[in-house]
Amino acid sequence: MNDEDDEEDGGRKEKTAETAETQERMSLADGPEDKDGKEPPDMSQKSAEEFTDVKHESLFSLETNFLEEDSGANSSSQRASQDPFQQHVNRELKDKEIQAAASSSPTTQQLEWPVLGQLVFSSKFQKMETFKPPKDIDIKSLHLQKPLESTWKKTNSQFLSGPQKSNSPFTPLQKELFLIMNSYRDLFYPERTALKNGEEVRHVYCLHAINHVLKANAQVLANNSRRRSQKLGVGEDDDFRDQGLTRPKVLIVVPFREAALRVVQLFISLLEGDSKKKIIVSNKKRFQGEYGSDPEERPPNLKRPEDYEAVFVGNIDDHFRIGVAILQRSIRLYAPFYSSDILIASPLGLRTIIGGEGEKKRDFDFLSSVELLIIDQADIYLMQNWEHVLHLMNHMNLLPLDSHGVDFSRVRMWSLNNWSKYYRQTLLFGALQDAQINSVFSKHCVNAQGQVAVRNVPKTGSISHVLVQLPHVFQRMEAQDLASMIDARFHFFINKILPQYRDAVMSHTLIYVPSYFDFVRLRNYFKKEELNFTHICEYTQKSGVSRARHFFLQGEKQFLLLTERFHFYKRYTIKGIRNLIFYELPTYPHFYSEVCNMLRATSRGEEATWTCTVLYSKYDAQRLAAVVGVERAAQMLQSPKNVHLFITGEK
Repeated sequence: MNDEDDEEDGGRKEKTAETAETQERMSLADGPEDKDGKEPPDMSQKSAEEFTDVKHESLFSLETNFLEEDSGANSSSQRASQDPFQQHVNRELKDKEIQAAASSSPTTQQLEWPVLGQLVFSSKFQKMETFKPPKDIDIKSLHLQKPLESTWKKTNSQFLSGPQKSNSPFTPLQKELFLIMNSYRDLFYPERTALKNGEEVRHVYCLHAINHVLKANAQVLANNSRRRSQKLGVGEDDDFRDQGLTRPKVLIVVPFREAALRVVQLFISLLEGDSKKKIIVSNKKRFQGEYGSDPEERPPNLKRPEDYEAVFVGNIDDHFRIGVAILQRSIRLYAPFYSSDILIASPLGLRTIIGGEGEKKRDFDFLSSVELLIIDQADIYLMQNWEHVLHLMNHMNLLPLDSHGVDFSRVRMWSLNNWSKYYRQTLLFGALQDAQINSVFSKHCVNAQGQVAVRNVPKTGSISHVLVQLPHVFQRMEAQDLASMIDARFHFFINKILPQYRDAVMSHTLIYVPSYFDFVRLRNYFKKEELNFTHICEYTQKSGVSRARHFFLQGEKQFLLLTERFHFYKRYTIKGIRNLIFYELPTYPHFYSEVCNMLRATSRGEEATWTCTVLYSKYDAQRLAAVVGVERAAQMLQSPKNVHLFITGEK
């Protein structure tokens, strides 16, 4: 599957350059009557995905439109001053605060909330405030922009069935998440799973995103109207600073096209609600065609775990990006990036447009004024390519290289000062506590409002779901630091572990390897040593996978090297395992029990000889706790003994 994807992506990148000119001609032919359809100067990379919808340019332009009377702008200044959006964007930071934040370590405080559990509030800016959720919330106090107050309840109704204690339009989880989002703090929520609460979470962040965009655009349009009526001289423009250096305000990063489709459907539903008046959605049919999926495409007879079915649903192409412009009650899909309010993209889709050092065609100015960054399903990017996420974070909120036709008299001072990153709110959702995801949150999220991370510890580990009778031997390795860990693991494995398994009696040994780089290193070592082995990774052709599984089951090959990514994308049951080695603890805790339970697939009475060996170090504390539970993990890391034995499945 991944091979095909790689070829596709390569093909797409080559096509991009060829189609740019033809695309321009097509799009101009589309709307010759449009006087406002100027193409942003830097958008030379219009791939087929970025169809430029010139026809609707003036309709959705923020410069040439004015506020309709009934669109519910905050007329009363008192209400506006209590609006968390206004408080956030109007907050004035001082030079010395920024300098102090750069050099100081954050202040932190722990709180327990009823649904979210353990929260850690932190901030690098002077005064850090924490709060507890009220029992009931009045929807009026949330300052939702029209029409969201009325449309939200209908859009969210699928989660509200059942006994609701209060008449709240939110589920208990959504209420707590939205209170944090609406306070404009950064949020890290590592318990979002596709099976349980994924859609609940998606609904609530879409509400926050669209609320933010509607308020920001209403402010610009209201100021357009005021400027028109006042016909002001040049000198008094400071009152109208209401935008960033480029128009995109919200970036939503999702792994697959199916997720982008659901986000857009939620936006439409939140703007439309149950009103008789349908909203205008331009290019909807094309969007459905490119982001929807044919239900007949999926082979019906494959039995996969239900969490797999929940993640890989619909169109799972991972190379896309689309601009969405919203004006009052209309949505324009496929808007050029510099005329969009919201960008929805995958990490790969962003990587191919951001480009790398020394590439001629690259553009990242559209990231300069993003005020709300939502990264959903962060754990999946660990399985795709985490480098793309780091590359994106390094290009967020930089000063643009080109002015893109901005009216500087309307740009907020903090945007001109290059302080946008202190005003950017980041919402990070994933299914697990992971060191790499934690690092992005602590390093790249410097919002002046502070950060909130949900930090619950696993009481019981996934080892309790192992159903087979099996001794699990956990072997601790020592290393000086994290950098030397990779070599230490390799040498520990080939010197201490592998010799025990070289004997022909220990045939049918599966070695589970989470990192692709470790896998390549082991594969090369096994070849050099001429060991009798076979291997499967995410790039192995289908025929190669079948051959390897067959040889391993028959015992013709003693070892099978298997990558975690292959297991993530395919979830095949490997038959014929008698000895298991976890070269490193799995990223997803439930993969531990899943792989152990594969031993049942071919039990021919040799259960008594089955073995399982796991390598771990003090740097694997989070993964270890997820497998054996937090108390046992603490004991295993502090104990003077390096070997620990667990036995599962005893009658």
